[in-house]
Amino acid sequence: MSVQHQEFRGRVAKLQTKHAAFSQGYSARVQSDGLIVVEPRRVRSRVSGRVFVMILGAFLLFKAFLMAALGFDSYDERVARLEAGTSVEKLGAIVMQADPASTWAAEQIGPILR
Repeated sequence: MSVQHQEFRGRVAKLQTKHAAFSQGYSARVQSDGLIVVEPRRVRSRVSGRVFVMILGAFLLFKAFLMAALGFDSYDERVARLEAGTSVEKLGAIVMQADPASTWAAEQIGPILR
């Protein structure tokens, strides 16, 4: 392929990328020198950081509730049984291991449940 043809294909690919970005929406703004600049709208994530932290907190509270309801010894025994299982169960055991935050929360919830 000739150099000119490769450059042309590169320009066409750049235009197609730009067109795809503008198909999601665009916004125009006027710069301080009067130039109007049109830019594609940035796609924002539907899951914000706050939602992620709330989900993580709810999961830790769920673990704490399980620890308080089952008792620490029974909970550790069940996690040990998960460690001996399949690869999915081993992954679950890693996620459900007792951590300091959920242990502290379980100690706080324990007297309320009893």
